[in-house]
Amino acid sequence: MASKAFSKSLLSSYRSLRRRLVNPLSIYLSRDQQKPRKNTLSSLNLCDNTLILDVEGGLLRSSSLFPYFMVVALEAGCILRGLVLLLLYPLLCCLTREAGIRVMVFLCFSGIKEKEFRVGKAVLPKHLLEDVGLEAFEVLRRARKKVCVSSLPRVMVEEFLKEYLEVQEVAGRELKVIRGYYTGFMEKERSEKVLFGEEEVEEEQEVDDGVVGIASCTKSPQHQLFSLCKVVYRVTEAEKRSWHALPRERYPQPLIFHDGRMAFRPTPSAAAAMFLWLPFAILLTIFRSIVFVLLRYDISIPIGAATGMTNRLPSPLDPTQTNSTPGRRGRLFVCNHRTLLDPVYVSAALNKAVVAVTYSVSPLTEALAPIKTARLTRNKDEDQRRMERLLSEGDLVVCPEGTTCREPYLLRFSPLFAEIADEIFPVALSTRVSMFYGTTASGFKWLDHFYFLMNPWPEYECTFLEKIPTSSPCGGGGRYEVANLVQRRIGDALGFQCTMLTRKDKYMMLAGNVGIVNTKN
Repeated sequence: MASKAFSKSLLSSYRSLRRRLVNPLSIYLSRDQQKPRKNTLSSLNLCDNTLILDVEGGLLRSSSLFPYFMVVALEAGCILRGLVLLLLYPLLCCLTREAGIRVMVFLCFSGIKEKEFRVGKAVLPKHLLEDVGLEAFEVLRRARKKVCVSSLPRVMVEEFLKEYLEVQEVAGRELKVIRGYYTGFMEKERSEKVLFGEEEVEEEQEVDDGVVGIASCTKSPQHQLFSLCKVVYRVTEAEKRSWHALPRERYPQPLIFHDGRMAFRPTPSAAAAMFLWLPFAILLTIFRSIVFVLLRYDISIPIGAATGMTNRLPSPLDPTQTNSTPGRRGRLFVCNHRTLLDPVYVSAALNKAVVAVTYSVSPLTEALAPIKTARLTRNKDEDQRRMERLLSEGDLVVCPEGTTCREPYLLRFSPLFAEIADEIFPVALSTRVSMFYGTTASGFKWLDHFYFLMNPWPEYECTFLEKIPTSSPCGGGGRYEVANLVQRRIGDALGFQCTMLTRKDKYMMLAGNVGIVNTKN
């Protein structure tokens, strides 16, 4: 047994030595000695190969890591962390890449609670997907097994790589944790045997060209996983500049839900512009809020437009029914949910006061609302009685999705509204923002409309569609058929894709709860 163990150890040592000798020396050659071939990535055939890919050097179009740390500083920390990180940017440019990463990790992660860190799952995937190169993605997609290596902390990239790019293994930097809090210091990288397993390492080494690596040409791949590669292709910065962005329709998994306030990529220049804009934005959002709360719509809308707001509010399809006649029930307007201001814009388009039903909004939001709001209880029978009573008093606006969705998707429509009215007036709403999102799943919800109004040029478009009768609209009727029909009509008008996802699905992914949010937030 001892001799067998010794033979196995000797064989393993020989394999390791042989691997290091036959591995292409291009890994260690200088840039002058190594001339990357054209169309290297497009010519790779990886159907039966394992691919080890450097995320920053061979997948993302930009080599700068600053935007991702700025996202962590602002979304997981506070605005002060982001400001300090921006002020330290000139110093970071003078440091080595490794030293700069360590400084940014310490600044962004120190004191952050490990269990509450959801930025890597809820916020960063959007920013990372927008930076993926189409050419690198095509190579990654063809590989039999995908292993990604990153200089970033693993908690920043693992969810993005596994959930959206279907990567099997991720080798990133581990963060030290004391009593449930990140210290801001990093541990050593995980070894190849931790990622693959000792037996699988030997099997991969025995396969001819079984492991292919893709790394940056500007630096030697330092991670020990690249020592497994039979071939390592180097990507130059000039080649990356010619890459195309990965189109949304090519995402392996659709990006439907994401959180965070920033609607832009926080590069140093963009982040500086944001911080310079903030003092004016705070004053502007206060002014816009006062205008909407205190003035009539025919006055507030032009004033809002003068401050940079773009509002497209066409007249309803049937102007003769704008004002409800005495003794007649109000109209039920059903719209998709983009922000908390949806019912306000419907009311502005109608140029009359309406009632909006809500679930869990903050008392401050209700107090500042320029229209009447009614809180629902999530009890079907009680909510139906309340909505019928409100509809008998005037026009009613409901958002059956139950929560907002930023991307061009519609969540499942609750069928409750189909039981309280004979006719339904669908309303298609779309918004555009350039700096801040006016929605959140895990932040302070009472700030939602303030963030929307802080954008330099926020846009809102409201489109009234043909009314839909609730009696047998689909050759058989039923409240679910009515809800699905209204969802499809709105989706077709906006060019959005209909889904069966719900409020619970969104909050479980982004906030780790079922959507019953504290109304104080």
